[in-house]
Amino acid sequence: MTDPMPVIQSLMTGLPVFMLHLGTATAVWAVALALYMWITPHREFELIRGGNMAAAVSLGGAAIGLALPLAFCLAASINVWDVLIWGSVTLILQLIAFRAIDLLIGNLAKRIEDNELAAAVFLAMMKIALAALNAAAVAG
Repeated sequence: MTDPMPVIQSLMTGLPVFMLHLGTATAVWAVALALYMWITPHREFELIRGGNMAAAVSLGGAAIGLALPLAFCLAASINVWDVLIWGSVTLILQLIAFRAIDLLIGNLAKRIEDNELAAAVFLAMMKIALAALNAAAVAG
């Protein structure tokens, strides 16, 4: 059996950095998701609590779409400033893109409030597709 001490020492050294990066990324993601919910004209959580599947799909797509570029940024980060700066840039771009999609589809808030699943699925998939492009750009 090998000595576990080098692994334990590595864990003790790396754990604080891991926690700082993960905590920072999670905080940036939560702020971005809160901003997203603020700029949407409908109240997602109220609709979801009422059983509105379209709101759940749309908000879930936004959550994934915001997390993807941030995850790639986190994976490529050198320090916590990378996460804060580049993570914020990617999330701002995602929020702008999401708003543009909302405008492109037209009358989206009413469609989601009316539980129109087709509009919500399209919106969620577009959010995730744009997030993948954004994530690749930040990782490149």
